[in-house]
Amino acid sequence: MGFNDLLEKVGGVGRFQILNTAMLLLPMFYMACHNFLQNFSAAVPAHRCKVPLIDNGTTGYNHGAVISFIPVIENQKLVSCLRYKNAQFGIWTNNSSANVTEPCEDGWVYDKTIFSSTVITEWDLVCNFQKMKQIAQSIYMAGVLVGAVLLGGLSDRFGRKKLLIGSYLAMALFGTCVAFLPKFVYYCIFRFLCGMAFSGIALNTISLILEWMPPKGRTVAGTLFAYSFTVGQVQLAGLAYAIRDWRWLQFTVSAPYYLFFLYSWTILESSRWLIMKGKTRQALKDLQRVARINRKKTDGEKLSEKVILLFMCISMKQVNRSHSPMDLIRTPGLRRVTICLLLVWFSTSFVFYGLSTDLQKFDMSIFLLQLVFGGVDIPAKLLCAISMSHLGRRVTQCACLILAGVTMLAIAFVPQGLKTLRIVLAVLGKGFVGGSFSCAYLYSGELFPTVLRQTGMGVVAMNARLGSMIAPLVLMLWEISPILPCAIYGVAAIISGIAAIFLTETRNQQLPDTVEDIHRNVYKQVLAVKRGPNVESMTCLQRLFGIFCFSISSFSMHF
Repeated sequence: MGFNDLLEKVGGVGRFQILNTAMLLLPMFYMACHNFLQNFSAAVPAHRCKVPLIDNGTTGYNHGAVISFIPVIENQKLVSCLRYKNAQFGIWTNNSSANVTEPCEDGWVYDKTIFSSTVITEWDLVCNFQKMKQIAQSIYMAGVLVGAVLLGGLSDRFGRKKLLIGSYLAMALFGTCVAFLPKFVYYCIFRFLCGMAFSGIALNTISLILEWMPPKGRTVAGTLFAYSFTVGQVQLAGLAYAIRDWRWLQFTVSAPYYLFFLYSWTILESSRWLIMKGKTRQALKDLQRVARINRKKTDGEKLSEKVILLFMCISMKQVNRSHSPMDLIRTPGLRRVTICLLLVWFSTSFVFYGLSTDLQKFDMSIFLLQLVFGGVDIPAKLLCAISMSHLGRRVTQCACLILAGVTMLAIAFVPQGLKTLRIVLAVLGKGFVGGSFSCAYLYSGELFPTVLRQTGMGVVAMNARLGSMIAPLVLMLWEISPILPCAIYGVAAIISGIAAIFLTETRNQQLPDTVEDIHRNVYKQVLAVKRGPNVESMTCLQRLFGIFCFSISSFSMHF
């Protein structure tokens, strides 16, 4: 017997689970907006050096006048970061090509046809300061990393609900501050704090969903959680298209968290966590409330603290024992789970953010690309959900990562001239890593025991943020060879896909509550391996891989 049996007694997957999941997922629609916001708020428009004679309104603006002061390259495109030295004196000469160039001493003029204002135009983060855009994004991801480390452990100690409520308020306040503070350094500081709030919201949301959901509903719930990020990505494309000023766009994606903070007080704490912490009286009240909502009032009234303890007697043996992050690697079974998941999360985030956080490099409309990159997750995560339900979590996780790796390797060796094929492969790769994220959130929540679930989720999420921070740096290797970045992404994904094979299957299994539960699950896997591999699952994986390779080769031959 276990907590899942208690959930079945109070209605299983009932009205409460549907309502609880909906309330928790609504704030997630805006989470992806914060992650990818800099694609728009820090977009780099076309720009050139400011020339006092032309740009102070004393003379007419025309291309002929501009090229007298600004060097040009092929197709008469203006150089962004240099001007002729005579520009500072307002001298106009027809032989400007003979003049010496200098940096932009008087600032820049920006093309505002797409964006009226961005972080780049407001603080002149171009030319010698162009790396500030990537630094600001890395600082945000560093905040997500720190939040994963700190808030994961605090949630296991103080509860999921308290940390979630605090994170909603933090996202609202810090996001609003980002929108109205006057200096770039303040922008970076409060984006860092928004990153911490992001971790608090994401980690506690998935835990509260899974810990109130019986096994038969967890796949659907985990998939809906993953789709909330997809909705956020698609929604961001529309919001950014409608709001071209970065400050109002920032405020628009932050203000809803004031509302989420107000209604979050009605969300129930995880009764599973309450029981493990010895708070059986509060757990009993919450379970009886769930029973009433699920129209199982009579069954709920039959519960008592003694009945709850009887159901949880095995798990309660470790209630009085304190746990720390070191427990994740102290025992062989949990150590295997932790190491494999660290690899899975790192590579998934590494490839995901390498593809998604600098859309301007594809030289297409970033609004359209954001929509396509978000939209591809819809079929990808649906297929992932079907695969998790029928083939299992382990096969799905392996397939998503390996196929993503193969796609990235294909991009690395496709000639630069085949632009359309490269974009198609990038969209496919984005779909595969999106499916990997969908599986990883659900799979990890099912693999870690209740006493260490948030700590474990925090540690693997921290590793994911390391991947997201390193991903932009790998793109710098493009100057050495265009093959290197995608090849590195591909190899990392394939290695992690292989590592996922060593995880235990959790489909239709009870959530583990203690470290001992993990050992039992690993022991069952060892016995299963001795009896023989899961031929059906491996055959399905081989078919998926073969179909994908055939599709890629056929598409390449077409081009």
